[in-house]
Amino acid sequence: MTKLFTVYRVLALVVGVLLLVGTVGSVLKYLLEDGTTLQRFGDDLTPIWLIHGWIYIVYVVVAFLLTQKARWTIPQLLLMLVAGLIPGLIFWVERRVAQRLREDNPELAAP
Repeated sequence: MTKLFTVYRVLALVVGVLLLVGTVGSVLKYLLEDGTTLQRFGDDLTPIWLIHGWIYIVYVVVAFLLTQKARWTIPQLLLMLVAGLIPGLIFWVERRVAQRLREDNPELAAP
């Protein structure tokens, strides 16, 4: 469970950062006047969504495996999955998941 826990935490942070960067890029791309430097920068960030999507798929699999191993309910899994789609929410959810897992599994507690 320790390796799965670590992989989940890393994936959650990566997905969260990519989601925030992609959101900022979309805001710059679609809300600024065409041709400006920031608008072009936002346009250049468009591939972030592709990267986020592929990593999110891996995140979904790892979250599923983690909830199965921890014997959590489907609503807990759904919260973890939705968190990867709403900017900023995944950081809060990851912290809550880590806290709960450490309470249930003392061997996961940081030394």
